[in-house]
Amino acid sequence: MDFTSDKPIYRQIIDFSFGQILTGAWTAGERVPSVRELSVQLSVNSHTVLKAYEYLQAEGIIVSRRGMGFYLTADALEQVNQARRREFFDTTLTGLFREMELLGISIDEVVSKYNSRS
Repeated sequence: MDFTSDKPIYRQIIDFSFGQILTGAWTAGERVPSVRELSVQLSVNSHTVLKAYEYLQAEGIIVSRRGMGFYLTADALEQVNQARRREFFDTTLTGLFREMELLGISIDEVVSKYNSRS
């Protein structure tokens, strides 16, 4: 975790979890680390991990099994891809367009530059 970053720690934990899923370290149907295990592993407060897990549950990426812990859903990888795409379009692209407007860069210039890369 980058404690000097402007990004909240719980969002960094979500990104960490996404990375674990995308790399296959956490696989569909398998148990993910408990809140306590992950808080120790990442050296963060367990309430912060719980907040990240609540987000992952709301997105349908993990499910809680009473008395057994949290497990990845069968379609966790697809859910992560959809969440990352939403973040790209809602945050990254919006910021990029704002910067392009400030710099007077047109979409045509971007497409031309993209198409001319080697």
